[in-house]
Amino acid sequence: MPQPTLSAPDFELLITPEQVQSIPQNDKVLIDTRPSWKFLLGHIPGAINLSDWKEFTIKSNDVMGKINQDKEFIVQKLRSLGIDLQKTIVIYGDLSDKWRTDGRFFWMLEFYGFKRVALLKGGYQNWEKSGLAKKRGFGQASKPSTLEITDINFNRNVLADQSWIASRLGSQAIALIDNREKHEFDGATPYGSSRGGHIPGALHIDWREFFTSDGNLKPQETLDTLLNSKGIQPNQEIVVYCTGGVRSAMAYFVFRHLGYKVRNYDGSWWDWSHNPELPVES
Repeated sequence: MPQPTLSAPDFELLITPEQVQSIPQNDKVLIDTRPSWKFLLGHIPGAINLSDWKEFTIKSNDVMGKINQDKEFIVQKLRSLGIDLQKTIVIYGDLSDKWRTDGRFFWMLEFYGFKRVALLKGGYQNWEKSGLAKKRGFGQASKPSTLEITDINFNRNVLADQSWIASRLGSQAIALIDNREKHEFDGATPYGSSRGGHIPGALHIDWREFFTSDGNLKPQETLDTLLNSKGIQPNQEIVVYCTGGVRSAMAYFVFRHLGYKVRNYDGSWWDWSHNPELPVES
């Protein structure tokens, strides 16, 4: 099978500690997505701690995980963090995190319309290895930005929902990928889903297969080989899902990094399994 001929992202999505250092402090926002106790023990100077992805979700029809689309809430929250359209937003997390919530914040900010969002290569562990300065204790208060409601323009091309997927089941134009663990794909429901199984036609790729055992992204050649083995074509639109759109958001990042057109299903299996009219495979 030929190697994909994909378009490179307009903005570098995975940046090194040295590249982060080179961005002037007033031109960047560093978001630490680790638990607050880890942040207190050490973080990148100037970073803010934003560890709860659920703060930016709503519960709709007893389904968790759906992204909050209330622009007043979004602006109030992001403005208080100093986030605006002009700054580069660098997100980092803990490579040992089973959910890698830094991926969810990356996808969320892209959905909200921000164009300069990147992940720190190798996470906080890589920053420590680089020998660059660290800070302990609480972070400094952020200077509020001038973000306005008109600045938030939802990019619906990176979002998939129940009806979008249901209307395209069986289409060769999309590759539907389940990023949960194999036993969940096969029917286990460890997170309280209404039914077990997976969306019909979905391929299974545990999101961790994109990363090495120490949590770093695998080389592109290795990733290409993995995707080729699953029959994924470069001209297909990728749709990723998991339980609540968190683990799949890290898969979304990987596909974005590789240049694919990709959507994340925010409600994911919580949402799909809750609707008894939708088909399920197990």
